[in-house]
Amino acid sequence: MSENTHPTGRQIAAARTLLGMPQAELAAAAKVSVPTLRRMEASEGPASGMANNVDAVCRALEAAGVEFIPENGGGAGVRLRKT
Repeated sequence: MSENTHPTGRQIAAARTLLGMPQAELAAAAKVSVPTLRRMEASEGPASGMANNVDAVCRALEAAGVEFIPENGGGAGVRLRKT
C-alpha cells in the first residue's frame, strides 16, 4: 500500500474476506490483537488505529495476495493479485 493511501475499514474487511482468512489468522500474521483488528474493520472511512498497526495489517494482507486499489474516481477497493 502506498504511503499516501490509508485503507478504509471496509477495504481491510473485504480483503480478508476475499482471502477467506479468519480474523484471528490475520491478527496473528500482523501481530495485532483480534479486538484491534475488529475496530479497524468496523471503522467508517479510514481504518482507525495506530498507523503502525494499520500498516502491519495491510502488509499481511498484501503478502497473502491482496492489492489495495486507491480511490480513482471509481471508488477504493481490493482485488486478488494475479499469480
